[in-house]
Amino acid sequence: MVFDTLKQRLGGQDQLHPMTIAQHTLFTAREKLELLNQIKAEASGAQTEGDPVAFDPQEIDEAIAHVREGVANGVGTETVFKGDY
Repeated sequence: MVFDTLKQRLGGQDQLHPMTIAQHTLFTAREKLELLNQIKAEASGAQTEGDPVAFDPQEIDEAIAHVREGVANGVGTETVFKGDY
């Protein structure tokens, strides 16, 4: 049996996007928010230093809003075994 990694399930190294993280079933809402906030901090720091950024901060904010909307609707607070989206 072949075991795949999270990176492979997301479509490879080039397919990891903030909204993909926000909709991923393996993370709880808290884990998604922590990861998205970390990415946002790194992107903001890179912009300040003039380095190229992988994601627009607005794209990250939209993903964070998506997760928070799901939590407000009662979705995404448990792991995939409890029906997280």
